[in-house]
Amino acid sequence: MASPGSRRTLIIVENLPCPFDRRVWQEALALQSNGYEVSIICPVGRGFDARFEILDAIRIYRHPLPLEAKSAAGYAIEYTTALFWQAILSARIALTTGFDIIHACNPPDTIFLIALLFKPFGKRFLFDHHDINPELYEAKFRRRDKWYRLLLWLERCTFRSADASIATNESYRQIAIDRGGMRPDRVFVVRSGPDLARLRRTPPDESLRRGRRFLVGYVGVMGQQEGLDLLLHSVAKLRRAHGRDDIQFVLIGSGTERDALIALAGELGISDCVEFTGRVSDDDLWRILGSTDICVNPDRANAMNDKSTMNKIMEYMALGKPIVQFDLTEGRVSAAGASLYARPNDVDDLAVKIAQLLDDPEARARMAEIGSARVTGELAWHHQVPSLLRAYDKAFEVT
Repeated sequence: MASPGSRRTLIIVENLPCPFDRRVWQEALALQSNGYEVSIICPVGRGFDARFEILDAIRIYRHPLPLEAKSAAGYAIEYTTALFWQAILSARIALTTGFDIIHACNPPDTIFLIALLFKPFGKRFLFDHHDINPELYEAKFRRRDKWYRLLLWLERCTFRSADASIATNESYRQIAIDRGGMRPDRVFVVRSGPDLARLRRTPPDESLRRGRRFLVGYVGVMGQQEGLDLLLHSVAKLRRAHGRDDIQFVLIGSGTERDALIALAGELGISDCVEFTGRVSDDDLWRILGSTDICVNPDRANAMNDKSTMNKIMEYMALGKPIVQFDLTEGRVSAAGASLYARPNDVDDLAVKIAQLLDDPEARARMAEIGSARVTGELAWHHQVPSLLRAYDKAFEVT
């Protein structure tokens, strides 16, 4: 087996550019600092337009995408285009700097096709399981049809092609074993823990409250399955049913549903107490989240979200922010006593829990301590790196 110092890895990610994709970038930096030569193939994105650049000794090759998909047909176009560029760029890298292993980050579950091109040349394949795509499709389109069955087949092909697999939590690990047919000793849990060196706690910016007593924050993608429409209905309930006009909400992020959510806030008559910031810089992110009294995770209860670990939960806890969220399996595993849990998809109960936590400063302080301790003691990124390196070692083992 080759020593780590002589190993070269090619990371392929389709849905976000690097270094904007924090998990992938943390993995790349960890590998580079442990003696690996790292190349990345990813799409271009806003603020990340260079087709090639070197950052922190990591080579980044970016390719265009024709659209941000919203329909099944759109996703087929997006993924086919990405696969074309991944094939072109991986061949280019193979003929220049070279690589010994392909590290594929889904979605989609099509990157195994690139790995299969290079397996006859002795290249290894590590699958980094970010999303359970059949469940993601079901959450987006609310049906199990031929496309759902195709995604199950692609998922099986990916697992069966992989020399080792990374799971973001124990639920995903079990899917790799039960549905993917992987040997348990070849599946490693590497959580998406925050890099504590990157996070900064800043003094509160009182202007963000817009004259109101409390500030509630959200950060993340704005898509259908994130449940932000449920949150907006809860905000309306807080104002009308509970008479709470003392709470300002700030929602950080972007996505395919952002414009529709802004319109919904207007229809519900709550635009004055809900601010949509769009994507922000890290400095602004820490400033805004650092100013909040609590943070929310309104992910809609479905098979996808129930089994998935959300990065925002980790960041909230790392910043010492108590949380209100719907009661989902992996959300409870991550946050434990750092969160209150509303009945799944119940906007009335979500409103009640938000008001309850805001009105209980002692509970907020206790939950903040629990969350910070969980991140510092077991969930932060530096705790995950040894498992990442073990996954690589296993992928290089001769089977």
